[in-house]
Amino acid sequence: MIKEHTIIIGAGPCGLAAGISLQRIGIKPLIIEKRNIVHSISQYPTYMTFFSTAERLEIGDIPFTTANDKPTRLEALNYYRTAAQRHQLRIQPFTTVTGIVKSQNGFIVNAVNQYNEATQYEAKYVIVSTGYFDHPNMLGIPGEELPKVSHFFREAHPYTGLDVAIIGGSNSSIDAALELERIGARVTIVYRGEQYSPSIKPWVRPIIESKVNNGLINMLFSSRVQRINNRSIEVATPEGKLELANDFVLALTGFHPDHQFLTAAGVTFEPAGHPTYNEETMESNVAGIYLAGVVVSRKEDANEIFIESGRFHGDKIAAHLRSLGEGSA
Repeated sequence: MIKEHTIIIGAGPCGLAAGISLQRIGIKPLIIEKRNIVHSISQYPTYMTFFSTAERLEIGDIPFTTANDKPTRLEALNYYRTAAQRHQLRIQPFTTVTGIVKSQNGFIVNAVNQYNEATQYEAKYVIVSTGYFDHPNMLGIPGEELPKVSHFFREAHPYTGLDVAIIGGSNSSIDAALELERIGARVTIVYRGEQYSPSIKPWVRPIIESKVNNGLINMLFSSRVQRINNRSIEVATPEGKLELANDFVLALTGFHPDHQFLTAAGVTFEPAGHPTYNEETMESNVAGIYLAGVVVSRKEDANEIFIESGRFHGDKIAAHLRSLGEGSA
């Protein structure tokens, strides 16, 4: 049994920020990460540019410099990696926390590393700052399990010259469609909305509209994919059912936090779909378990908590721990 004062589960930007906040009050937490540092960002499309400006993504008072108006995925990976190194955060990567159990002295945290070696930790406090990329919002339709279906889009090159269907109308869907059309894929967007999503980046909206109006991208509004076949998809549209030739499907329907993991630890959920927690302290209904980052989002809308807001959750947690007499700084 390894004893720790505080364990943070998740080394995303919000988990790293929480670690820095705790170190400032004299607590050096252990951060346990299922994969690599800021894994969620490493899953973003290779050439993605952030919607937020660099200063709104900063943590630990380290300036985030970028060559452009908005930082790229590669710049963000370098920034957060550097921030973790400069603050000498204690991070245990490629280790999966399998459960949190209440104990006499706090909590028992069970974990398994990449070599399938089990370790038990005992911690007085636990901060859950897990992401959501392991839990895509499933469509629940026949054929969704086929190898041709992906809930991630990394880069367009592999799809050159192929029929690709994108399910969804968010920024990620529109960005993917534009990249795919640019490299010669035949793109169809299937979107349940009646018109373009109002969340589309304002400088991107005229570009996608022009591509659709000129027949370069096929846009199906008020439509749903009902079945995915090996060589086609079946789509319900206002004009009736369509069967379209298809090689690959990108189901970019979003992701959600792992609610089952929290429930097993005793955390309850509100009718709105988010876990029970105090907005001032970020403490859940289980005393000693705190939440930080996207994990406090509603199940249907993981995007309501961004890095630019979730990065401050650690400050609230640190302040509450100080009020309890924890820390030394």
